[in-house]
Amino acid sequence: MPDARELLDIHVRALFTHDRRGRLLSVNEPWGEPPPAPRLYFGRACAGNLWRLRADLPEALAAELEALCADEPAGAGMSGAPRYADAYARLLGAHGRVRRVEAGPAYRFKDYPEPSRALLHVTEASAEVLRGGFEAMLEELPFAQPFVAVVEEGRAVAVCRSVRVTAAAHEAGVETLPDFRGRGYATDATAGWARLVRDAGAEPLYSTSWENAASQSVAKRLRLVQYAADFHVT
Repeated sequence: MPDARELLDIHVRALFTHDRRGRLLSVNEPWGEPPPAPRLYFGRACAGNLWRLRADLPEALAAELEALCADEPAGAGMSGAPRYADAYARLLGAHGRVRRVEAGPAYRFKDYPEPSRALLHVTEASAEVLRGGFEAMLEELPFAQPFVAVVEEGRAVAVCRSVRVTAAAHEAGVETLPDFRGRGYATDATAGWARLVRDAGAEPLYSTSWENAASQSVAKRLRLVQYAADFHVT
């Protein structure tokens, strides 16, 4: 089993595509035209930090950002912003408008609880269950596998699927229709998804934002273990 620092590297390689220098290119989204990666990714784990810069940054700016990242305390707490969060935003803002700053916890699975409901592994053959709320995911279906749903009255009401995929790891994408939230459906779908990913020989990973209380509640119910914290600036 990889340690937290190794898992952080697996995580960032699942989230984003890289060039030969290890610089970021785009979000690792296999359907449609993938959006650009953030200009800065900074991850913190108890075993050490990891950072990546986007490939199109000027070298002088990249050097300034690298120096700040290298000076961040290793093994620091995994809540709150990095020490130089304001400086990252200032430097990148001078290069181009900061469009988005995102941060949140990254989790791994320690246990694989048995889902309490029957689940459907959705494939193109059973895609009709996505009509009635999840039509936008139809184009993802061939790529976002495994794709697991809780189905009621012939339609999916909660889903968990692989939204970022490498040979080493899959990242979970979880959604529940508004009328069905708060019933544990997302927890069951995610539990079933994680088992399928594990059985395929990859690491199931789950990350979210600090503001997403519902997503963090799923992580808590599944007894997921936080191994890192993400921070990125686009």
